Amino acid sequence: MQRVGHFYSVADAQFLRSINGLLGPTLVAGNRVETLLNGDEIFPAMLKAIRAAEKTVTFQTYIYWSGSIGHEFVDTLSGKAREGVRIHVLLDWLGSRKMEDSWIQKMRDAGVEVEKYHPLKWHTWRRLNNRTHRRILIVDGKTGFTGGVGIADEWNGHAQGPDHWRDTHYRIEGPVVAQLQGAFIDSWIEVKGDVLDSGEYFPELKEVGPHLAQVFKSSREGGANSMHLMYLLAITAAKKSIHLSMAYFVPDRLARDAMVNALKRGVTIQIILPSGHIDTTYVRKASRGTWGPLLEAGAEIFEFQPTMFHCKILIVDEIYVCVGSTNFDNRSFRLNDEANLNVYNRQFAERQLADFKADLARSKRITLQDWKKRPWTEKALEYGLKIIRPQL
Repeated sequence: MQRVGHFYSVADAQFLRSINGLLGPTLVAGNRVETLLNGDEIFPAMLKAIRAAEKTVTFQTYIYWSGSIGHEFVDTLSGKAREGVRIHVLLDWLGSRKMEDSWIQKMRDAGVEVEKYHPLKWHTWRRLNNRTHRRILIVDGKTGFTGGVGIADEWNGHAQGPDHWRDTHYRIEGPVVAQLQGAFIDSWIEVKGDVLDSGEYFPELKEVGPHLAQVFKSSREGGANSMHLMYLLAITAAKKSIHLSMAYFVPDRLARDAMVNALKRGVTIQIILPSGHIDTTYVRKASRGTWGPLLEAGAEIFEFQPTMFHCKILIVDEIYVCVGSTNFDNRSFRLNDEANLNVYNRQFAERQLADFKADLARSKRITLQDWKKRPWTEKALEYGLKIIRPQL
C-alpha cells in the first residue's frame, strides 16, 4: 500500500524535492525536449539520428514486428555497424515474436550486438511475466528518444485511420540523456552482463535548452513501485487539472481513490482512452469496469475514435508532464521494466495540452449515464475480468 496525502501542489517546490528524493535521479536543468507526433514525425527523426551516429547507438524496445519500417531500421542499424559504430539492440522476447529471425541474423552479421530480454527457456519460465516495456534510443550518448511508439507499420502515418495508430514520442538533448542511457544500460547489464561506461556512452553533456527534466525507471527486480508512486504523487499534488492520455487504463483502488479525492478538491480530470480500435479488447473491458467511481465523482472520460490510441502522457496543473513507456495498469506498475521522462516546464506542458485538446476533438465522451446503460453481458465480463486485473 502506498498512501499519499495532499500536502502541497505541483507548483510548490516541495513537490520537486519529493519526486527528486523518491523517484531516483534528480531533475536536471538545461534540456531540450521535442515533441514528435505519430509515425510520420517519429520514425524519420529516429532514423535520421541513427544515420548521423559516429560512435554508439543503444536501442531498446518492446514491440518490433515485421514490416516496412522494421526492415528500414534493420538496414539502417546494420549499415552503421558496418561503418564501425558500436550498436547494441535489446528486444523483448515476447514483444518481438513477430519479427523475422533473418533480420536479427542480418544485424549480427553486420556487427550489431542483438539480445533478447527474458527469452523462454525451461530454466527461465518463472521470469516470463517480467517484460522490458522500455522504449529507448540513444545516439552517441547525446541524443535520446523515448515515448510510446513501437517498431511496426501500425504506427506509420499520422493517425488518419484504423491502420495508423495515434502515438507521441520525444527527442531529447541535454544532461538528462545520461539518465536515459542509464536506464538502457540497467537492462543491458541484466541480459548481457557488460557495463557500457566509457565516454562514448556517457559524454560530457552541456545545457542546451529550457527544460527541467528527469528520467526514472522501475523494474520487478528493483524499484517496482516507482511508477505507481509517481502517479500517486502527481495526482495527489494536483490543484487545478489532470489531463491523462493513456493506451491501457486499469487503475487500482489507490489510484482511483487518489483521483476521486482530487475531484473532491475541485481538480478537473479529463482522460482520453482507446475506443473499439484497440489491440487488446479484454483490457478495454477491464478498464471500463473501473470507471464508475470516477464518473460519479465528476471525471470526464473520452474514447478516441479514429484509430488505436497508444499515447502515455500525464499533464498536471499545466506545468508538470510525465511521458514514456508506462501504462496506467498493474502490469506497468508491478511487472514490467519501464522508463519515463518527467518534464517540469510550463511551455512544454502547454504544447502537450494543445495536442491533448486536438485528440479530444476526435474523441467521444462517455457519460455516467452511458456507462450505466452498457449491456449486462458487458458488465458480467467486466466482473469476471476482476480476477486477472493484477496481470493487466
